[in-house]
Amino acid sequence: MLVVTLNLQPMFKRAITYLSRSDSDLGEQVVRFGKEHEFADIIWYPSQHKAVYQMDDCVSTNTSGNGLYDFIPFRATPSLAIADIRAKEENQEFQSDADGKCTSAKLVTSTLITSAYGLTNNGLFFTGYPVIGYQHRLQSSGTCLDSLEDSRITACPWDPKIKGEFFHLTTFSINLSLAKNFIQDVQKLVEIEPKALCGVEIYNGILMRYVTTSSAYLGKQEDAVDFDITYYRSKDPMTPRLYEGILEEIEQLALVKYKALPHWGKNRNIAFDGVMNKYKGSEEFLRVKDVYDPMGLFSSEWTDQVLGIKDGVTIVKEGCALEGLCICSKDIHCAPSKGYFCRPGKVFNDARICTHVTTNQAS
Repeated sequence: MLVVTLNLQPMFKRAITYLSRSDSDLGEQVVRFGKEHEFADIIWYPSQHKAVYQMDDCVSTNTSGNGLYDFIPFRATPSLAIADIRAKEENQEFQSDADGKCTSAKLVTSTLITSAYGLTNNGLFFTGYPVIGYQHRLQSSGTCLDSLEDSRITACPWDPKIKGEFFHLTTFSINLSLAKNFIQDVQKLVEIEPKALCGVEIYNGILMRYVTTSSAYLGKQEDAVDFDITYYRSKDPMTPRLYEGILEEIEQLALVKYKALPHWGKNRNIAFDGVMNKYKGSEEFLRVKDVYDPMGLFSSEWTDQVLGIKDGVTIVKEGCALEGLCICSKDIHCAPSKGYFCRPGKVFNDARICTHVTTNQAS
């Protein structure tokens, strides 16, 4: 018989302060900062050369404060406004309007920073840092799912029943000892293409979270930093994104050069190619899996592919790199008819990315 024991932690309070500063020393700060605060996070806006540090620690329950976190992008929003935002982003993509994306990104980030991302000191108003409150009120995310039933006059921005957000998620963990080098490689890409990551900043930049070593068979092998990246996705899988190759190179930098561990739910296919080889406990996991589920009742074709039991996580076909089904090796894996060809990375030469090139360069 399997016995599971839960250990509950007594109620506690937290004190949160967001501090915005230059990202010039982010690589050096990433290791130090995580050790200084119990719930440390960093939000990184690479194209704006800015990092926002979340200084977040436990305090006594006797400390005054009844703060609440209601993250602004996770609130119910008028459906027409959501549709307008999506239409604007689609137009920016169609027009290759990098300046427009950067303007939108600055508006989004400045609004979030000045409004403390949705933190309030008393559940109603933000009056200043630190915001102090009970764990269950500050660990909360947003009120979208608790909003009124109003026939979708308002909706969650990601609701598939309206014209709303449609994006890729790329999330991976890089060992803390390597995080500085990865950050500096991304900064080199920004030096080459300063506007390339404005599109990521529209979705509140790159969220960096700290995770610790785990003894679980498929747990983190070392203390690490999670990098959570959200970015535009076209409704047409054969349509490349603006600065397509930069995000692909970041993805390959992490997964190939820095041997990052992918998030099991927030990634494209290529993140899971050979992933089980990155875990020391993978063979034992599969053994235990067979013991507890010998008939495969809790498995699917997809989980078998991800766990390496069956082939097929990489799908090679025309345009496959655009959706992360493959890493390009031929131009046809990109979108040559739209000017995107398979080329080496700009910083990581072993990367193969779909890059927009002129007719002369293509030939």
